[in-house]
Amino acid sequence: MRVNRISRARRHAALGVSVAALAAGVTTGAGPAAAQPKAAAAAAAECSTAYKIEQKLSSGTTWRMCWRYDSKAGLVLENISYQPKGETSPIKVLNSARLGQIHVPYDDGSVEYDDLTGFGFAQGLMNLDPGECPGGTIKSVKVPDSWDPDHPNVNGLCTTTRSRGHAYRMQGDSANKVYQAQGKDLLVYSVNQVGWYEYMTEWRFQDDGTITMNLGATGSLSYEDYDAGDGRGWPIGKGPRAQATSHSHNAFWRLDFALDGSSKNRVEQYDSTVTAAAQGQQAATVKTTRTPVTKELAGDAKSYRWWRMVSAVGKNKDWHPRSYEIVPGPSTKYPGRSFTKHDVYFTEYNQCEQFASNNTGNCGAGAGESVDKWVNGQTLTHPVVWMNVGFHHIARDEDQQPMPVHWQGFSIAPRDVTAMNPLTPAELAGQNGHWEPGS
Repeated sequence: MRVNRISRARRHAALGVSVAALAAGVTTGAGPAAAQPKAAAAAAAECSTAYKIEQKLSSGTTWRMCWRYDSKAGLVLENISYQPKGETSPIKVLNSARLGQIHVPYDDGSVEYDDLTGFGFAQGLMNLDPGECPGGTIKSVKVPDSWDPDHPNVNGLCTTTRSRGHAYRMQGDSANKVYQAQGKDLLVYSVNQVGWYEYMTEWRFQDDGTITMNLGATGSLSYEDYDAGDGRGWPIGKGPRAQATSHSHNAFWRLDFALDGSSKNRVEQYDSTVTAAAQGQQAATVKTTRTPVTKELAGDAKSYRWWRMVSAVGKNKDWHPRSYEIVPGPSTKYPGRSFTKHDVYFTEYNQCEQFASNNTGNCGAGAGESVDKWVNGQTLTHPVVWMNVGFHHIARDEDQQPMPVHWQGFSIAPRDVTAMNPLTPAELAGQNGHWEPGS
């Protein structure tokens, strides 16, 4: 819920609008958090040191990427590669990864917002306190078109490392031998304020090759959204008073894959069917079918369905094509708009197609359309993934004050990127393929 957006827009106009360059600043691994870092120089086309993030985790995995700050999308990560122990060179995963839109329609039908392209998401980058980036580094970002042109630099980018619990656990052949490891993540995040909300854009790069993208909504319930009085809100004050209007957050991510350095990836869809157990069988039969996705697709997640992006040029040491599987998170699809009716879109790369709704590409007819309109039968040679994860926010008493963070997001998980678990201990490195204890 949010403040009066018109008043905010007028206030920003009064401050003036400056045409700024893309972000400045850098993180190059973990170190002590810095509260007032210096802004870095302008970025070079090939990702200068100032725009490089490189972190070797304690398990031996190294993540490398570049970053920049866009005037609409905010934080953009580019040239993302993954190098687990045992691999002699980095394995490229993505050309770029970023938010593609945050669409917020209200249940009473009064308003809806496109926060990235319509309401200054990028300009709302917030300063981070050192305590918010424990053990990490905070760097300065030069915000394009800053609302405050006299102070465009914001200490708003954190990179740090986090433990995530067990990466694996396995009882060995002997009763007193246990193989276990605690997983480590590289965490990259920023916070952007839109109205009363504060959005936490979080990227987790795990040491096993998984990338998790999360959008966290926190901040405050807007007083202007109280007293819905129409059955579409939830009482949060004494008795039935002060009802907060319910609404949706439809978050889109845009992923441009480049597995093994090539944008010519293949999309595959897998569906499994379950047949009741036949006479003499102990369980039902499950048959899985692979369907190549050769043309643009608007896809819907369902039980026993998944997709993967497959490298056209690279294989692991077992000669299996490298790929990344899309792992959807919990989602509530919003049926009120055509572009929110599907969970995932695979579109052919087009420089004009930058945002899932209220697109700002200045490319002539059709540039301002939404992602569903771009699915028009084109053959996929350079596929782009648009992931839609929805959340229906019905306020509760516990949302005040401040509002606890609500997370929505998804993951991409390596499938055959390496021949074995990239965290396999040395003692088990020979157990590749069919293996039984004692063999």
